[in-house]
Amino acid sequence: MENSTYKVYEDEIQLLEEEIKLLAEKYDDVKQESTFYSNEEILTSIKLFQREFQGESKGQECPSDLKAQLESLEREISFLMKFTGIQFTSHSKKTLEKNENRTVQKHRLSGNCHSLPFQLEFQLLETQNKENVSAVITDLSIIMESGEHSDLSKFVSSTEEHGNLLLFFRSLSSYAEWYEHRRCTFLHFKMYLKYSKLSSCSEMDTSTPQAKYPDIVALPEGQLGDYIILRNPKLSGFELMIVWKIHIDEEGRTTPVLDLLTKVPEQVLEQKMAPIENAPTCFRSMLLLFGIETTIENLIKVTGLEK
Repeated sequence: MENSTYKVYEDEIQLLEEEIKLLAEKYDDVKQESTFYSNEEILTSIKLFQREFQGESKGQECPSDLKAQLESLEREISFLMKFTGIQFTSHSKKTLEKNENRTVQKHRLSGNCHSLPFQLEFQLLETQNKENVSAVITDLSIIMESGEHSDLSKFVSSTEEHGNLLLFFRSLSSYAEWYEHRRCTFLHFKMYLKYSKLSSCSEMDTSTPQAKYPDIVALPEGQLGDYIILRNPKLSGFELMIVWKIHIDEEGRTTPVLDLLTKVPEQVLEQKMAPIENAPTCFRSMLLLFGIETTIENLIKVTGLEK
């Protein structure tokens, strides 16, 4: 009789142990689901902590080493944001498998690099032996609005195939920097700026935008397009198209390519206004001598001439 009673208790204890183990696994999965705070939120939290700490420490000596660490962290985060242009907005991870020698986690990331948004999803396989720990990225998926940018699409596909996240972020930073530079340059010549010197878009006074060259400069595809049109309103049919492509190969090398295309009516050619046939060659030479902004500025002035 006693043996049967003990057996019932043992069975109940075993069931409870199994239930506890199951709940612990579920809790571990939920715990692994974490939110990644953006760089701005981290900086704000650091400043808030500093204010609270200083308020609580009035009349007491503030530990200099802790204050120095907080200031150093703030500088490093700010530097990385400016240097790479990369800002993470969310991050979550979930443990799919875990034992003594092997851990598999699924990660999801999203963020922006300058004005280009991106989303990532991948699995991280960590293996451990007596000598070292190794980590391998598998099942990498990258989502970007590449649109008609075939080079970027090919680069993303190659990166997904090889699972090289370091190459992706390094190359994306370079590509997005040129992408943003082109956008700001086109906007500079289309809109009236508060500052005479071309600078970042954040320094532009766009509260009351006015057309700087209303009849000369046109952006048929908007500021995100890859070309700009120059027209002289008094010379019907006369156009200069400045094409600005940004190429990126499968190895992540980014190269800006600019060229000039001309559209000149016959009556203009007969007037021999200028050696139009040499314009593309002269344009490329000016790029080497004066840079992109000055070259475009000079072309706009030349286009606006009546004679």
